Amino acid sequence: MDESSATEMRITPRLVDQLYTEAMVLADEARSYFDEAGRDDRQLLEPFARVGFACESLKVTTRIMHIVAWLLTQRAIETGELTVIEGQRPERRLGKANESDEKVVALLPQAAQNLIRQSIDLYQRVRRLDEGQVVSEPVASPARALMGRLERDFYSRR
Repeated sequence: MDESSATEMRITPRLVDQLYTEAMVLADEARSYFDEAGRDDRQLLEPFARVGFACESLKVTTRIMHIVAWLLTQRAIETGELTVIEGQRPERRLGKANESDEKVVALLPQAAQNLIRQSIDLYQRVRRLDEGQVVSEPVASPARALMGRLERDFYSRR
C-alpha cells in the first residue's frame, strides 16, 4: 500500500483538535484534583487505598501524556512535519497505558473515580483511532513466493 492510500485513512484535523482540547481539560482537572483538592480525600483513606490513590493518579497522568503525544504526532503529520509512514513507526504510536484495577478504583472517592473513568474512556477512543490508522502491508502470496524461488533457481542454474 503506498503513502497516498494511507493518507486517506487519517483522522481529520478538527477531530484531533477536539480530542486535544478534551485531553488538556482533563489533564488540568486531574492535576487540580490529585495535587490539590484530592489531598483531603486522600488523607481520609485507609493506607492500602491511599497507595491505590497515588498509583491511579499516575495512571491517569500517563494515559493523558500518551494521548497528547499521539495527538501532537497527528498534528505533525497534518502539517507535513512527518509523513504518514513516519507517524506509524512504533515509537510514534499511542503508548501502552497500564489498566486500572476496578477493585482499587471502587475504594477511591467519587471524584477520583470519575477522573479515572474519563481518562480510560478517552484513552480507549484514541486507541481505536490509532489502531484504525495502521496500514498493514499486503500479505505476501505463498504461491508468488514459491514462483519467485523457482525462477531464481531456474535462472541461477542456466
